[in-house]
Amino acid sequence: MQNEAASRKKISVFALTWPIFIETLLRTMLGNVDTFMLSDYSDDAVAAVGVANQIHYILIMLYSIVSAGTTVLISQYLGAKKKKEASVVAVASVAGSLIFGLFIGLVVYLFRGQILMFLNIPSELMGYAMTFLGIVGGLSFTQAMIATLSAIIRSYGNTRITMYISIGMNIMNIIGNSIFLYGFFGAPKLGVAGVAIATVISQAAGVVVMMIVMLTGLNTKFSFRELVPIPWETLKDILKIGLPSAGEGIAYEGSQLTITRIITVLGTAALTTRVYTLNLMQFVMVFSIAVGQGNQIAVGHLVGAGDNEKAYKTCMRSLKYAIVVAVAIAGIFALFSKLLLGVFTDDQAIIEMGSKLMLIAIILEPGRVFNIVIINSLRAAGDVRFPVIMGIISMWGIGVLLSYLLGVVCGFGLVGVWIAFASDEWFRGIAMLLRWRSRVWHKMALVKSKNVEMPA
Repeated sequence: MQNEAASRKKISVFALTWPIFIETLLRTMLGNVDTFMLSDYSDDAVAAVGVANQIHYILIMLYSIVSAGTTVLISQYLGAKKKKEASVVAVASVAGSLIFGLFIGLVVYLFRGQILMFLNIPSELMGYAMTFLGIVGGLSFTQAMIATLSAIIRSYGNTRITMYISIGMNIMNIIGNSIFLYGFFGAPKLGVAGVAIATVISQAAGVVVMMIVMLTGLNTKFSFRELVPIPWETLKDILKIGLPSAGEGIAYEGSQLTITRIITVLGTAALTTRVYTLNLMQFVMVFSIAVGQGNQIAVGHLVGAGDNEKAYKTCMRSLKYAIVVAVAIAGIFALFSKLLLGVFTDDQAIIEMGSKLMLIAIILEPGRVFNIVIINSLRAAGDVRFPVIMGIISMWGIGVLLSYLLGVVCGFGLVGVWIAFASDEWFRGIAMLLRWRSRVWHKMALVKSKNVEMPA
């Protein structure tokens, strides 16, 4: 029994995390491929798409209302060996994400001009940004479906499948970018519009494949007849987890949008530097994100099974590994930052400033690890309100305020903004660690276990 438990623990942590790591890396590369290929087209196009992507990130946070609740509920239900209830959650979340995605996409398309004007985007970037946001944002229901379908497939322990699908999406996106940017096979050169079209097509293909996997590859019977009558209690439980979880993400993206608006005061060069530097930092974050998501599934199963002590130790062990790796990766990227930034641009001023920001990232990233890993663990245990409250206080009271004071008032520019980022991450990270160590979350699980065995 002891060997079996050890094997199961390995499946729940390591085997879940490494495919998520590769998948997250590939998704990060998807965005960076767009940036890299556009940099050969126009630096203004890169800056415009970078700003438009800030809106796209907020949409992803909105769609996580469904996917976050789905991950936690399915994981807890499977941990408690309640397979029927888990399948009802899956079906309800798919239908909900489709309707929600179509509605949000329509709103973004209709009001994209007003949204971009709020960000104070420079006039020379407006045309590019309008085009990109209109296509990617307007058709973002594909992103909503990917988020929810990925959450379902992963929660059933099949993280390799979503990894393979991400590989296919990346290949399709690169091919699409090449066709529409360079006019291969006689296609028109569409510039930013072509990149947006390629992105949407690759996402749509991913949705189709994930839907097939869900219905045929999880050894579970899903029936959309469960939607009649509408499972209001299930939807309520999804929102009970999803709304606060998404609220923390939306608060973060909202603060980032505000900081982006502050950076526009510093000029187009500063905005472009921010885009290129954040592209590199995304690679530094990939491992932490993977550990956080894999750990969330494992902790959710353990909490559903009633084993809170093992859930606590699993999170702390994952946190230690993630911190060590994040610092190492940040150091490597800082060491080679000029070379890496040179891949995107020849502008020496941008490269010099970006290199300084990557040095600050060595201090920033460990703080971010605390947030990524522990917040996902708290969410998996049902403790979803505390991260939102602390997030709003820290992101806006420290991140946004310090960005303005240090970056604009004190004249430190982007260096001041990055110091503000680090201060925010560390303040929230320490608060999350104290919350996890308090074990308040022990009594917050939505699903009550019928036994205390760790799930297979």
